[in-house]
This record gives sequence, C-alpha cells and structure tokens, in this order.
Amino acid sequence: MKCPIGGSALAVLLLGVATGCGSDAGVTAPDGRPSEAASPTDRFSEWSAPANVGAVVNSAYIDFTPEISRDGRSLYFSSNRPGGLGAPDLWVARRPGVDAPWTAPVNLGPVVNSGGNDGAPHLSRDGHQLFFTSNRPGGSGDNDLWMSWRSDTEDDFGWEPPVNLGPAVNSSAFEAGASLWGAELYYTSNRATGDALDIYVSGVYGASFGPGALVAELSSDGNDLRPSVRFDGREILLSSDRAGSLDGSQDIWVSTRAAPAGPWSSPEPLGTTINSAFQEQQPALSKDGTALYFASDRPGGSGDVDLYVATRARLPAGN
Repeated sequence: MKCPIGGSALAVLLLGVATGCGSDAGVTAPDGRPSEAASPTDRFSEWSAPANVGAVVNSAYIDFTPEISRDGRSLYFSSNRPGGLGAPDLWVARRPGVDAPWTAPVNLGPVVNSGGNDGAPHLSRDGHQLFFTSNRPGGSGDNDLWMSWRSDTEDDFGWEPPVNLGPAVNSSAFEAGASLWGAELYYTSNRATGDALDIYVSGVYGASFGPGALVAELSSDGNDLRPSVRFDGREILLSSDRAGSLDGSQDIWVSTRAAPAGPWSSPEPLGTTINSAFQEQQPALSKDGTALYFASDRPGGSGDVDLYVATRARLPAGN
C-alpha cells in the first residue's frame, strides 16, 4: 500500500492511522523482525546501568525529554541552551550508525520552534510525524500538543509547519508528552486538577480524535509525566513523584497489560538500577523496546539536567 504524501498534516496523520499507512505500518525492528507483530512470549533482559549520552550532546544547561528515531541515528530532545528561538527549543543530534558517536546537536529551526516553550518531542513509528508540546500562539490554553509532518523520514530538517491537535485532545490547561501507539494517543494533562498532572488517552477514529479520557490506573496524586508505549502495546513507562518514589523525586515507573486495549496494571518503580535519589524523568523507549532514554540531574553530568540511556536485550521466545 502506498501511503498518502502531502496535503494537510493533520489529515495525513489521521488517514495514516485509519488506513494502516501511518504510525504502526510496515515497520521492522533493527533485528529484521516486524516490531508490530509481537508475540506474548517476547521477553527482555533486565535494564543495564544508565550511561550519560555524552558531552557532545549534553550541555551546561537543561537537556531533557529525549526521543530516539527508529533507526537509532537521530536523537531529538528539548534544551534551553543558547542558540535557540525560545526557552526551550527542540534540537536533534545525529550519528551515522548506532555504534558511531553523536555529532553536535542542531536546532530544528523556526519552522518547528517558536519564541515560546517547545518540548517533549515524539516521533511516530514510521517517522513521518513529530508530536511535541508548545505554548505558542494559536493553542487552546497553557501548553498544547502540536504535530509536524515530513515526507522524507531521513530529513531531520524537512518538517512542515506544525498544526494544533485540536480541542478534543487539548484543553485550557496543560498538555504534553504525547505517545502514539496504534489508535491510542497517550499524553499528560492537569485539566482535572489544575495542578498535578495525570495520564490521559485519546482514541484516533478515522479523521478525528476522541476526547481525552483519564487513565485512572496509571495516574496518581503526584505528577505523572510523559508516557511511552512499547511497540506491542503491552508495556508503558512514565515518570512520577508518586508515593514510593525515592526521596519523593521523579522516578521512572512501568506498567503492563495482558493484551492491547486492555487495562493497565498498577505501575511499579523500574528499580534502583535506573532510579536514584535524584530526578529520573521523561522516559522514551526506542521503537524496538531495547533502549530507554531519559533525563536526570544525577551527579556526573555536563550541567543542570542531562540525557541518559539504558539498554536491554530482546530475548528469544520461551526465554
């Protein structure tokens, strides 16, 4: 099937999801297996100790909300470092291969970034859509979710002007941290409380979004941030300062479900290999589920908040 190119960015997004051309269509993991054809017997090893992404990418400023491309060669993130249009902006670092070093990050430029706050990038599985949050003019309220589209998934600077996701998803409150899995768009919002952030999901139905619904089993009395869904829809990571977090700071938590579209389990902390007494927040899973990027202010970094990555192996069925 040939997917549509051009036209309204939002229409392309919605048509892609509806026809199978979009976010979950025809994608393979780096090992060559179709990522969306996951089996309930798929297993993963434990997470490795996190490694700082390095001083080439990280700065003396705040570097946060990372997102890795499917091929592992483009690392998107937010930063308030000098050289941007606002504070923060979206940046991208590139590398020629997954084992090669990162090159210096480049600002995504004025087509995507604004004079306001632009952050929390999320790439659709097929690489054509870039979701992010912004308080730029034209939104519904505090921070809204926006989406930009590109025809060439190899061009990290080929993004078209962003469009607002509209009032079914956005509210007069704060929305951020989008994660699209199939026809489910997860994000965080404080629309119900005006203060603490919870996890919401909107369905994607043909050419429209359904209204945001609170995901009660993933939400808490604390701030629950930036959900990230594994390729098979059975695991979701988020960060939270809920009861049980180390020293009351943001930690990374994990929840699972037996089948796509089923209820999520009560989240559990990811453990002390990943979490510390410092802030670990805004997780992003790689498209094959084997790498976890996040932001932390733990000692040993380049500045205020740095980007880190941990890895795990995808095990053969039955292990």
